Amino acid sequence: VQLQASGGGLVQAGGSLRLSCAASGRTVSTYAMGWFRQAPGEEREFVAAISLSRNPDYADSVKGRFTISRDNAKNTVTVYLQMNSLKPEDTAVYYCAADPRAWSRRGDTYDYWGQGTQVTVSS
Repeated sequence: VQLQASGGGLVQAGGSLRLSCAASGRTVSTYAMGWFRQAPGEEREFVAAISLSRNPDYADSVKGRFTISRDNAKNTVTVYLQMNSLKPEDTAVYYCAADPRAWSRRGDTYDYWGQGTQVTVSS
C-alpha cells in the first residue's frame, strides 16, 4: 500500500485548504483512513478519520471546521480533508494513514503512512 499526500501550503488565518491523499494497493479501498498532524516540537496528534462506510470522526480541536471524505475505486482510495476557518495553531505537517482493520484515533494502529504535507497558517 502506498499513500501520497498533497495540497498543503501557506494560507492566512481564516482561509481554507483541501488536502488529498491518494492511496493505492490491492485492498486499500476497504481500509479505514485517517489524518494526523505534527507541529514542531509536538507529538503527532489525531485530526480526523473515516471508516469504510464513510462514518467520520474528528478531534475536538477541528470539529466544525474540517471535513473528511473519501472516494473509493478498485485498488485505490482518495481521502480528502477540507480545512476551513484555519487558525495559526493548525500549522503542522499533515499525514494520511491507512488501517486495514478499523478507524482509530491512535496512530499506532495504522499500518501505512504517507510522506506528509506542510500546512502553514499565518496570523
